Amino acid sequence: MKGLIRFDEVNVQLKQLFDKASALAGYSFAELAAEQGMVVPKDLRRNKGWVGQLLESALGASAGSQALQDFPELGVELKTIPLDANGKPLETTFVCTTPLINVHELTWESSNVRNKLQCVLWIPIDGRREVPLAERTIGTAFLWQPSAAQEAQLKADWQEHMDKIALGEVESITAHQGEVLQLRPKAANSRVLTDAIGANGEAIQTLPRGFYLKTQFTGQIIRDTFNLN
Repeated sequence: MKGLIRFDEVNVQLKQLFDKASALAGYSFAELAAEQGMVVPKDLRRNKGWVGQLLESALGASAGSQALQDFPELGVELKTIPLDANGKPLETTFVCTTPLINVHELTWESSNVRNKLQCVLWIPIDGRREVPLAERTIGTAFLWQPSAAQEAQLKADWQEHMDKIALGEVESITAHQGEVLQLRPKAANSRVLTDAIGANGEAIQTLPRGFYLKTQFTGQIIRDTFNLN
């Protein structure tokens, strides 16, 4: 079964997780943070991952910063998606960091992108900047798996990016490339560097990169899920 997961087809633990996530709908960040003993920051400019951490705490995610799904025992990844008043995603969705060396033997089937996206618990959140962070609310959670067509799109973009990395072209890749999956720098600041392959096969230092789902891809998932025009 691909696409939205029907609950008569999932195991009991997965349904329990889904029910727990569903019960969060309508909570404000302030209400949930109080339950979790967390402090709501003034904004997310210096606390970009705070909402994800709040929901991970509430749902008992166990992977932390490891290269695993957030619920590895269930094979489920947790992703929040900030939406505007019309249900449109306000930003791209981080999937995972990108390997930049020893990439020649990597395949889509064994990639961390595929692993992370094989089953996603999406939690829409109010992303409107004009609403104070503490007052923003949590939306209706849903479970999703990529269809064959969606996986084909993801695989094609992943392969194109990884081919360029292997050829030493990592620094020429822009966020505009890829139909649904983009590659772009992911670092706390420009002083954070990592090893990569240079144009002549030499070792170079560059900014770490991350894979991100483009908003037109996640927007289509939202429209399909909630029957939005």
